[in-house]
Amino acid sequence: MRQILRYLITLTMVLALAGCSTVSGWFESDDDEATAPAELTDIEETVSIEELWSVGIGDGQGEGLYRLRPAIGGQTIYVASTDGEVAAFDRKSGDTLWEVDVETSLSGGVGVYEDALFLGSSDGYVLKLDAGSGALTWSAPVRGEILSPPQSNGSVVVVQTNDGKLQGLDFATGALLWTYDSNIPVLTVRGTSSPIMHNDRVYAGFANGRVLALNANTGAILWEVRVAIPQGRSEIERLVDIDGTMELAGSELYAASYQGNLVAIDVDTGTRMWQQKVSSYSGVSQGFGNVYVADEDGTLTAYLRSGEGPRWTQADLAYRDLSRPTPVGSYVAVADFEGYVHVLSQDTGEFVGRVSVDDDGARADMVSEDNVLYVYGNSGELVAYEITAKE
Repeated sequence: MRQILRYLITLTMVLALAGCSTVSGWFESDDDEATAPAELTDIEETVSIEELWSVGIGDGQGEGLYRLRPAIGGQTIYVASTDGEVAAFDRKSGDTLWEVDVETSLSGGVGVYEDALFLGSSDGYVLKLDAGSGALTWSAPVRGEILSPPQSNGSVVVVQTNDGKLQGLDFATGALLWTYDSNIPVLTVRGTSSPIMHNDRVYAGFANGRVLALNANTGAILWEVRVAIPQGRSEIERLVDIDGTMELAGSELYAASYQGNLVAIDVDTGTRMWQQKVSSYSGVSQGFGNVYVADEDGTLTAYLRSGEGPRWTQADLAYRDLSRPTPVGSYVAVADFEGYVHVLSQDTGEFVGRVSVDDDGARADMVSEDNVLYVYGNSGELVAYEITAKE
């Protein structure tokens, strides 16, 4: 558990602790050798990974273990850095369309809805920007660090804060419409899952291991599903946070928790369709009839969407702090703590290519469009790669 423990923070207990040395002592482990990152071995590369362009944005993820991720809107890709730089680029050429400094430390983003962008600050403000120019439309306080992208349906903006609250804001003005408080545990994994908005519903996962569907206009709860139940005597053993990105595909919602499960939920009824035992903090994705999840131990698994179990498992990236798996064309890509991006076949799980992106690592969600993968490294380099089969 050495890598995942880097993300742990205390929330309600931190003020009672003597200092940072005390917190560090909690996270010491006797199994460091057993959880040492796997050494990379040579692979037969059967795809071409061509760098199309790259640009630098501020100081990237900074020092706060943030996971600011880029977002695609039409022919534009938007990205932000923790020091307040926000930029828009033509996603095909990499040409800069605009770049602004919002003059505040950013910790959550980027969310995009049509002509609007949404960002979250470390001091608890939601920012709405014009997607065409980067001009600030409004800024609204929500009283809590924002560690994931705010989302919108054009009527309501929904934001999740690190203190366990989900809040709905007016799209036009930023005025607070409603608040839901999940009552988080004493100890949590640092991070929050980004809410998903679809029509007049919002789906959100919380540190207590639950996924909720709410009415986006009123905040009323429509249904609630337990993804994991806390177990064990210690607070660390009882961590069941849903921190990674969830995936909505048609009427099915997929969510994974730390020390819990991967669950498929029927969003119409709130019924659990199937579940598999996993422990993940990076999130899930889907493609080729599979649901992809990277376990905290570095095992990458493709589960059949039908619920019939694993289609394939790839265990050669053990303890390499894998990012959320990202489908791109016929392949699925995952980044690691050393900044390598590994490309695998969606069909078999075999390695087909590898590229080094950022020596500082890459933990933010990657995004893709067609056969182009966009990787935002921790140091602030955004790179576009075209991935094609070798002739």
